[in-house]
Amino acid sequence: MFNEFDQKKLEELIDQDEMCSVEYPLVEDFYTIQGEGAHSGRPAYFIRTAGCDVNCWWCDVKESWDEDQHPPKTVEEIVEGAKESGAEFAVITGGEPLLHDLDPLTFQLKQAGIQVHIETSGSSPISGYLDWITLSPKRFKEPLDDIFPYVDELKVVVLTNKDLEWAEKNAEKCPDSTQLLLQPEWEKEGAVDLIIDYVKENPQWGISLQTHKFMEVR
Repeated sequence: MFNEFDQKKLEELIDQDEMCSVEYPLVEDFYTIQGEGAHSGRPAYFIRTAGCDVNCWWCDVKESWDEDQHPPKTVEEIVEGAKESGAEFAVITGGEPLLHDLDPLTFQLKQAGIQVHIETSGSSPISGYLDWITLSPKRFKEPLDDIFPYVDELKVVVLTNKDLEWAEKNAEKCPDSTQLLLQPEWEKEGAVDLIIDYVKENPQWGISLQTHKFMEVR
């Protein structure tokens, strides 16, 4: 689980047909370019699950919050779409993807030779066979402690100085190897300048920009 994946052992334990029939409420899945964070610029197959328990007011995809508004899609259908795209890298996002048990979906993606990245607020227990974990914690609902040992990337959206304090609080719980990134809220005037000044004074942090909005890609 998480960054560990013993394929042969798991194949013996898991019913493949049953796993492929598992369904997830899906907002959308599509091939694009990762626009932000440590893997910015990398081709990626995005898998956006429905359902969210955090509900940030600045969220770009509020339509993902209500799970009941989105029809289910099977693991087999999702993975087939990823394979047909030619993607080597999948990003599972939301909504809040950890509201769902990601073991079946991530197992089958890795069976298909696709690396698996998750973007999460950490508000629900961690699940899945994952190659890269991006934690984007929200002050509205703090992440659970069980995710912190596995965080590869901490990405904190910043509007005010309170968010910088929040970022440092979460960074203290992460491994030393975690990549630390601050991301300005897209429409908040002054957020970029605030982050630039902070990173210059605290070089352990980097800056994440939503480059997909500049490039006008999904």
